[in-house]
Amino acid sequence: MLPDEPAASLQQSLEAVLFVASEALSIDRLAKLTGAAHAEVAQTLATIQAQSAQRGVVLREVAGGYRFASSPAARDVVEAYLLPAKTSLSVPAMETLAIVAHLQPVTKTEIEAIRGVNVDGVTATLVDRGLIAEAGRKDVVGRPMLYRTTPLFLESFGLRSLSELPPVQLDGAAPSDLPLPLPEA
Repeated sequence: MLPDEPAASLQQSLEAVLFVASEALSIDRLAKLTGAAHAEVAQTLATIQAQSAQRGVVLREVAGGYRFASSPAARDVVEAYLLPAKTSLSVPAMETLAIVAHLQPVTKTEIEAIRGVNVDGVTATLVDRGLIAEAGRKDVVGRPMLYRTTPLFLESFGLRSLSELPPVQLDGAAPSDLPLPLPEA
């Protein structure tokens, strides 16, 4: 066996499992699946990222793991193929999503106290789109449902983790916009 054959075999295995995966896979999970060392998997993923950087399909680190995605350079043609998929959110939905992202887990009542309006329809839309999910019940009278963001939220906004969210500065003045544009791809 040639010295680079095990590395090539690991690369093929990683590419294959990432190709069929429906979600981002962590290095730990990939190491467990392939039986390779954590460092080997990390190094091979870096190699795959470098090799795919100028291709139509690239390897992205999102939502605490890795997955293949279409290249930003091919966005127009991918959108043309996928449209008319609804890829935008209303301002109330973006506001609600920002509140959930920064305060999670959070109840509808807490969201409504910040927004000043009923959010039943908006939260239902965000749940339907898979951007937020139920996260149990709050241990208070009435046991209201708690909401949190999902891995799809992280992927949609190109975030590796919630720690990459922009900081929110609350000064009691006019509400400020959060720079969380929803990508259209």
